[in-house]
Amino acid sequence: MKAQQLAAEKPSATVFEENDAGATKNHTPPKGRPTPKRVRRTTITAPPKNNKEARKRMREQLKAERAQNYDGARRGDAAYLPKRDQGPVRRLVRDIVDARRNMGPWFFLGTLVVVIGSRQFMPIPVRSGAVTLWLCLSVVMIADVMLLTKRLRRAVAERFPDEPRGVGLYLYAIMRSVVFRKWRTPAPAVELGDPV
Repeated sequence: MKAQQLAAEKPSATVFEENDAGATKNHTPPKGRPTPKRVRRTTITAPPKNNKEARKRMREQLKAERAQNYDGARRGDAAYLPKRDQGPVRRLVRDIVDARRNMGPWFFLGTLVVVIGSRQFMPIPVRSGAVTLWLCLSVVMIADVMLLTKRLRRAVAERFPDEPRGVGLYLYAIMRSVVFRKWRTPAPAVELGDPV
């Protein structure tokens, strides 16, 4: 009987000794190397004196963030690109549009001439010339868009056969092609006439 009591007491003593050795909740056993020192670098700025100053600081901070996001998007940095510009297919579309001369910017300049030339105070020959110019611009713009979408369809099918080619891809290309080259975001990564 006493032997059984001793045997029953012995395991509990060992468990107690193991717990004392370092298996408690609040103790982490050593890892064999010293813990690196953490350096916290914070710039301490004085709190705003009033609501007007707080709003001013907030506006300045938002302005700086917007400028940083815009610069990153202009450079083509993937972290700053909006969702519509992300991915290798969209990059290919941008390169194809940027490597060719597009009718889009000229279409808008021609439209401005048409609007001015078709005013009531203009002579009849100028107004009829404006209408003719409008028709010519429309035909050339439609032909340019058809050539662009045909080239895009072929290039995307060759390089990305598994990617879906929906209307959104072609609208993306058309919207980029009507913007003047130096105003495009992200900025063109290829020169005019470069092979893509």
